[in-house]
Amino acid sequence: MPEQSDVDPSADEVVDTDSDVDPAADEAVADARPAAVSPWPWEGKATKADKWCWGAIMAISLYSLATLPLKPLILSLNTYALAAFSGSNIAMIDIGARARIGSEPFWWLGLLAAALTSIKFDWIFWWAGKLWGLRIIAMFTGPSRWAQRMARVAERAAKRFGGVAIFLSWFIPFIPNVIVYAFVGLTGMRLRIFLLIDFIGALLYRSIFLYLGYRIGEPAKHVVDKIADYSWYLAIALIVLVVFKSVTGARKNSAAHR
Repeated sequence: MPEQSDVDPSADEVVDTDSDVDPAADEAVADARPAAVSPWPWEGKATKADKWCWGAIMAISLYSLATLPLKPLILSLNTYALAAFSGSNIAMIDIGARARIGSEPFWWLGLLAAALTSIKFDWIFWWAGKLWGLRIIAMFTGPSRWAQRMARVAERAAKRFGGVAIFLSWFIPFIPNVIVYAFVGLTGMRLRIFLLIDFIGALLYRSIFLYLGYRIGEPAKHVVDKIADYSWYLAIALIVLVVFKSVTGARKNSAAHR
């Protein structure tokens, strides 16, 4: 009589799951799962860092809306003040044009101020990526298919090129900078390295508009002066736009919660 085998027949049916898992599909599932669980970018109870970072992001949004009407008014008062306030390209063109048609020994100071103020909030998005990873990137992207496609491009660029992607994000249109910043935070780039590359990119980007104003000269100065002359009208129009967006956004939110 043949001996009974000691091998469990079910063992032959065991499947090596590790070899059958598609990494891309697994990553996609990981991306989608958090968004369905919580409306917040963190998991579980919020830590102190979570609250501070999220509050900073909300404050940036409010700051951007509140200061939008101020830019035309500041332009009418002082070009250097506008450069230091918002890093305005119009301010850079004006400073460059003034350097062409007259004495402007402090043009470099306006350029430096514009570059520094342009990156003043970027570290917060780096921090968000470091804290929350793909969850916050998905929130930055939103539901738009076009935005999601651009976000994927930004993610791939940040993953493949790292610091080069930070630099290039200043010059390539339609690439969302905040996605790049968050992704390099996720990948573990040091803050000091991130800020250095970001500053160099901002400095060269603003330099383009400074040089443009210098090359055009007086016609560019004339255009900027005309914009300044109508600054109050622009400010009023922007205030109306901000109020309209706030009211319509509040109505949509209240309708969504009914």
